[in-house]
Amino acid sequence: MEWVPVGFITLKALVFCATMFFAIKWHYEQGQGLSKRALLLTAGKVAAVFILVLTAVLLLTFGVAAGLGMDLRLP
Repeated sequence: MEWVPVGFITLKALVFCATMFFAIKWHYEQGQGLSKRALLLTAGKVAAVFILVLTAVLLLTFGVAAGLGMDLRLP
């Protein structure tokens, strides 16, 4: 039961990354794409923003849980 959230979060991250990759690839192939350098720069920026938002949500979740008195330590 303790590994269920880890599995779901991992699956969600993989699905998000795959869909982001195919969306960028599709737009690039439609002729509306940017140069390869600009495409990689944009993908890097999107990935960095995603990591920052993920970190913020994680910290907010642990902050709210600690504020409610939940024990989040691993056994």
